[in-house]
Amino acid sequence: MPDLETFKLSKELVQERVTDNIVVVTFGNYAFMDFILTWVKHLTDMGVENLLVGAMDTKLLEALYWKGVPAFDMGSHMSTVDVGWGSPTFHKMGREKVVLIDSILPYGFELLMCDTDMVWLKNPLPYIARFPEADVLTSTDQVVPTVTDDRLDLWQQVGAAYNIGIFHWRATESAKKLAREWKEMLLADDKIWDQNGFNELVHRQLGPSVDDDSGLVYAYDGNLKLGLLPASIFCSGHTYFVQSMFQHLRLEAYAVHTTFQYAGTEGKRHRLREGKVFYDPPEYYNPPGGLLTFKPSIPKNLLLDGEHTIDTHFTLVNYQMKQIRTALAVASVLNRTLVMPPLWCRLDRLWFGHPGILPGSLTRQPFVCPLDHVFEINVMLKEMANEEFGPGINIREYSLFENPSMPQEVKKSWLDVHLCQEGSPGCQVNSTSQSGVLKLPKHSTEETLKTAFSKFKDVKVIQFSSMQDAFDRFTDKTREEQFRNRVKRYVGIWCCVETHTPGHIYYDMYWDEKPGWKAAPPNSTKDDHPPW
Repeated sequence: MPDLETFKLSKELVQERVTDNIVVVTFGNYAFMDFILTWVKHLTDMGVENLLVGAMDTKLLEALYWKGVPAFDMGSHMSTVDVGWGSPTFHKMGREKVVLIDSILPYGFELLMCDTDMVWLKNPLPYIARFPEADVLTSTDQVVPTVTDDRLDLWQQVGAAYNIGIFHWRATESAKKLAREWKEMLLADDKIWDQNGFNELVHRQLGPSVDDDSGLVYAYDGNLKLGLLPASIFCSGHTYFVQSMFQHLRLEAYAVHTTFQYAGTEGKRHRLREGKVFYDPPEYYNPPGGLLTFKPSIPKNLLLDGEHTIDTHFTLVNYQMKQIRTALAVASVLNRTLVMPPLWCRLDRLWFGHPGILPGSLTRQPFVCPLDHVFEINVMLKEMANEEFGPGINIREYSLFENPSMPQEVKKSWLDVHLCQEGSPGCQVNSTSQSGVLKLPKHSTEETLKTAFSKFKDVKVIQFSSMQDAFDRFTDKTREEQFRNRVKRYVGIWCCVETHTPGHIYYDMYWDEKPGWKAAPPNSTKDDHPPW
């Protein structure tokens, strides 16, 4: 590997990557290596080669170099562990972004700056080229559409924050002046979040429109021409994963940024996987021990009948949760990886009180909600002490089998399992019918499951026709206790009712064992704790 000096940011280094005077840049540390490779692969697959990755530690720099990804050293030697939102290190990362913009713009190149937790779905460069007058184009957190086609969002109607996870800068005097002032502002006060600082500066003056038709607006010092990328196609985690706004409007999405989500980095990764846009190695699709999946078969009345209320939402989610609980137990007994089912919700989840869905948004009810709306994915994937929580249970996203990266040989090695009533004709553990279907008695014990599946260890995928009453409980009391301790922690909260503080309601994995269980927020902060 060449000397670190050769990776220093310079005009010459950037010049090597530039096409049509533009370079697409992201940066991060080794903890985000898989996000960065996903980001790179999406761009190169669509023929965009004019990209650069800033490496915040030498571990990432070396890894990218050996993979042939153009990178430069950001010299900050940050820790390679994940950086929590809002932590001091997170704020330092924020400083890195503005320092980077302020460094690259004087080279005279256009810069499309991205966070690593976003993915390009369509080449954005032709879109950006439609607005040659713009000094800065930025994405936003807007959740209500202001346009129904692919024009820029109407600046007069966008009330949400401008989001600096995706923004484009031209090397104009106005843009350079903004970058310089933004950098000075952040370096002078380490309490300011970089995005808030950016919003404060560009809103210093907002208006009038630059002209009648471009959608650009004079901002910041009155000279900067700003455009707001439409949130319907430069998507947030809400407009993409919850609303599917681009589909409702029959548009093609250019990008998705994993905002508006829960469960930290694991939640982001899982959402991108659910959307089939995250790149995983082949072994991810063929885990040791094989996969377990099931048909959730939700009764129509739970899904569609009646008003969309807190009660009907929880009735629907609880029905699914109970099946998932059984599936987790079966996966644990058989030592298989559970493919989570698509999860249906009637209500959206946010950080504040709301009427069920955001007024003016295109969220349709019910909708397939991201797993992190209900499940604490970060907890599910965390190492937990064996003696207290039993063995870990691996999971995969519901769209796994639809992913083009899923190998055919995994899909071909498949066993269907039909639950039957014990004692009914043909309901024996040891018989598979001609069609390759295994009959399994309902309320099977741990032993029954182990016996029934002992000769199918090499089958890659086992699919249950239902998980309703498939399994009773673990034979060993300690094992049952460990399992309960584990899965109780797997579910989070729904948020939030508008009329009560605290306004969130805890999901309860064992709701069905509590007579008269009702979905209600804690009475007071004293009662505000999970149900375990």
